[in-house]
Amino acid sequence: MTKTILITGSTDGIGLLTAQTLAKEGHTILLHGRGAERLEEAVVKVGGKVETYAADLSRIVDIQTLASKVREKHDRLDVLINNAGVLKVQDTITEAGHDMRFMVNTFAPYALTRALLPIIPTNGRVVNLSSAAQAPIDLAALRGEKKLGHNDAYAQSKLAITIWTRELAKELVNGPVVVAVNPGSLLASKMVKEGYGIAGNDLQIGADILREAALEPSFADASGKYFDNDAGHFAQPHPAALDRDHSAMVMQGIEEALQNLS
Repeated sequence: MTKTILITGSTDGIGLLTAQTLAKEGHTILLHGRGAERLEEAVVKVGGKVETYAADLSRIVDIQTLASKVREKHDRLDVLINNAGVLKVQDTITEAGHDMRFMVNTFAPYALTRALLPIIPTNGRVVNLSSAAQAPIDLAALRGEKKLGHNDAYAQSKLAITIWTRELAKELVNGPVVVAVNPGSLLASKMVKEGYGIAGNDLQIGADILREAALEPSFADASGKYFDNDAGHFAQPHPAALDRDHSAMVMQGIEEALQNLS
């Protein structure tokens, strides 16, 4: 049975390749990108049944509009793949005063997921892009009160998305599945090339595990779990994600940030 799948950040890198992989199987792919031109290029590359949605995930109004447009057109979204992410950016602080890495990598996917939950069925899936790079969250940085370097902000934002994956899964006891996935370290994405100056490993490694997480029975009972594709199996995230107090403070920080942005 074909699915309707939204992939954020699907105009290049792992997101684009995952979209191509899933489109070849006949699924309806909702492509997301920041601008119309890149999206139209992606449509040609992906082929099949596709729709396009432009949104700047550093802006809460764009996230809300994106969710509204998807809900207007669809009464069912089978899979949401929160793939979009940033590492090195010229402007590290958003217009609203938050760290860009936390905004795009943590807050945006949380807000988008919350807004789309009404149309994600109980047997649907939310696949969140985590990373092997994870670090305890500096709550002042999460609140936009302290600046971090690129790598520190990225690692903390990726632990934060892993934390909210675990916490949302506890809330959604009857589904859908919410899972965090490290698609593989140093894959050949634009982010890796710009961030580390290396070509990187085969992107298909990442696309294949995201496809599996989105569709295969191996992830059907994986809600709240973290899959480490470097190891090739489900694993424990950074110990800070297992710390109840740390997780509670991070969740409070996320909720407060989004309340202030709305």
